[in-house]
Amino acid sequence: MTSTASDPTFHRLLATHPNLHYDNKQGLMMDGTALAPLAERYGTPSWVISADTLRQRAHNVQAAFNERGLSMGYHFAVKAQDHQACLSVLAQCGFGADVVSGGELKRALTAGMKARHIVFSGIGKTDDELTYAIQQNIGQINIESIEELTRINHLAETLQQRVRVAFRVNPDIDAQTHSKITTGRAEDKFGIAYNLIPALYRRTQQEMKGVELVGLAVHLGSQMLAEAPFRKGYERIAELVKTLRADGLSVTDIDCGGGLGIAYRGEDAPPPALWAKVIAETLGGLDVHLHIEPGRWLAAPAGVLLARVIDVKEAARRFVIIDAGMNDLVRPAMYDSWHGILPLHAPPTDTLEERVDVVGPICESSDIFARQRTLPPLKKGDLIALLDAGAYGTVMSSTYNSRPFAAQIMISNGQEAVIRKRQTLDELLAQDVVPSWLARP
Repeated sequence: MTSTASDPTFHRLLATHPNLHYDNKQGLMMDGTALAPLAERYGTPSWVISADTLRQRAHNVQAAFNERGLSMGYHFAVKAQDHQACLSVLAQCGFGADVVSGGELKRALTAGMKARHIVFSGIGKTDDELTYAIQQNIGQINIESIEELTRINHLAETLQQRVRVAFRVNPDIDAQTHSKITTGRAEDKFGIAYNLIPALYRRTQQEMKGVELVGLAVHLGSQMLAEAPFRKGYERIAELVKTLRADGLSVTDIDCGGGLGIAYRGEDAPPPALWAKVIAETLGGLDVHLHIEPGRWLAAPAGVLLARVIDVKEAARRFVIIDAGMNDLVRPAMYDSWHGILPLHAPPTDTLEERVDVVGPICESSDIFARQRTLPPLKKGDLIALLDAGAYGTVMSSTYNSRPFAAQIMISNGQEAVIRKRQTLDELLAQDVVPSWLARP
């Protein structure tokens, strides 16, 4: 069967994933490491993340902004990939962190990221989390509401400290991405309404002693593939900066957020150079220190999920059943997301492809990784890789259906290391505590 532009063959997938190629003897390679032997050694499902790809993409982002002459603060969105090994790689590249919980803050600090390079975002920061952030003297807390501002000011005064903060602006702009990951519309829960900022900014700088209000933050959404929302959002922020300064208020920092999308299925995706161009043209002349918070763009192409075919079921459709499930990679079930799928051993060049549904073992009809996907024929025991799984993969995993957490392996320059052991069933069950007063049968 032939494929369509919306259903790339493995040849086109390879063209958009320069860190992957087929070796005639070893099969699918990722940054010089054969993936099939990893699946055999460590079992499936297993996550593989390449420190080399992560490092290269971090440098690519920095180079794009350096070419524009912009002085930037780089903060990795930890919610995309929170393993300390990955955070350590990015810390070595000069990245700080964008965190959305006290747990992520702890992870970033433990991985070696400097407190002054950490930004704390998120709509529901607890008093305990805020206290921890203030005590660590982190670089900035992004304020999501008037109520949160009041709490932070009180906590900082109680601790006899002054904390740097920025107002997260809700500019009421549609990011033109999936509704569940759009964050800048008026009806979304994030940020402070644009029209409320000037009066609140003035009152905060003049009256609140526990906070040092340094500027503004904006984040429109995730997996953004169009230039227009970025430009429109940053233009609104530039207007707001001019309004605040006309009122005699100080604005020294702008947090530009993240959201840069990737080409999961070969679609047109903006490179970091375009993002840098938009920021330079809209905010570059404001004499402010700029910050960005990329996550998916850095981490997604650095990771794959390896799985093995359990069975091929012939029914109303041809179902390829694999041993990875939505508990491992939930994005397709949650967002109807598309992930490329490649066999770990390349089929012969004259192989006729077929349309199949690739499904997992979970007792849910939503446990589907691909519907009517054109793939080379697969049989029981074959190994596959689900691509672009380095972001929002492991961090969203669960043990649903009592399926233990999969192993994680990091590769770099021909080396490999298990960075999370495969959880055993005994380890999973050990998390349960049965009350002493509950009699067992």
